Amino acid sequence: MKEFCKPKVVVSKCIEFSACRYNGDKLTDQTVHNLKPYVEFIPVCPEVEIGLGTPREVIRLVAEGEKDRLVQPKTGKDLTTHMEEFADSFLEELKDVDGFILKNRSPSCGITDVKVYSGLEKSPTVRTGSGAFTAKVLQYYPKSSIEDEGRLKNFKIREHYLTKLFTTTEFKKVKSLLKLNQLNDFHKKNKYLFMSYNQKRLKILGQILSNKDNRPIEETFSLYEDELFQLFSRIPRYTSNINVCQRIFGYFSPHLSVKEKEYFLSTLEKYREKKLPISSVVSILKAWAYRFENEYMLEQTFFEPYPEELVEISDSGKGRNYS
Repeated sequence: MKEFCKPKVVVSKCIEFSACRYNGDKLTDQTVHNLKPYVEFIPVCPEVEIGLGTPREVIRLVAEGEKDRLVQPKTGKDLTTHMEEFADSFLEELKDVDGFILKNRSPSCGITDVKVYSGLEKSPTVRTGSGAFTAKVLQYYPKSSIEDEGRLKNFKIREHYLTKLFTTTEFKKVKSLLKLNQLNDFHKKNKYLFMSYNQKRLKILGQILSNKDNRPIEETFSLYEDELFQLFSRIPRYTSNINVCQRIFGYFSPHLSVKEKEYFLSTLEKYREKKLPISSVVSILKAWAYRFENEYMLEQTFFEPYPEELVEISDSGKGRNYS
């Protein structure tokens, strides 16, 4: 069984951990629940941390020019400074955090969908943006794996999040060793995964790794890291997955019967037509890797970029406009 590094993930405490929502509720969430054995969660409720009780009066973001203020309409309290000071303190003390799963629409933890109002009471929404706590998260960890629990109900978004989270966590472990042979091994086993995201960036990563300019090893790792996070900056297109599957198929094709080839190409076409998930195609290729005892292919993270126990094919359909 493949072993994975254990990422450290900050999670909104009201999701699966504590009944600390403004109304005293605790939310259940399948993704966070499934992740518990595989990540080290760091639960936090910024609103409780700045002294607001549970349950508590509603807070909201109010536009003040270009800046958003965090206020409590019923009491008139301006909580902006308290939240910013807590966020700075909390984020500065974090050690090697790899990702965040935050509560959507929350005025403290929402990522992109928080309503910003024109005033305190019965005022229209003027825009949407980031919660007061999350705005600081994005400043401190702009390249990290950051999502809200609502968007993670979408299969494609969840798959991308988990792939980025576990892959970049392993890279950070490799980086801590500062050994080129370890980085070469990392790059080699991620070849087809990176190809499925962006072929051009895969080529750039290879050029950085070749180090023809004889850069110091620290600079090589730094350049590789920057390019790696750029590679994961968007969800891969389904056409890229098709290209990778065709390449791997070509690897096995000389050893396959006519019927096997026809079956695979038929399955791939159904994926192209969005009648089957990519897993239907990948499972055939992985079976051939086992059949022909191809260790190079079996080591490829394309087949298992994160623990297979986390594969959950349910899909809310929400968040598609973000992919």
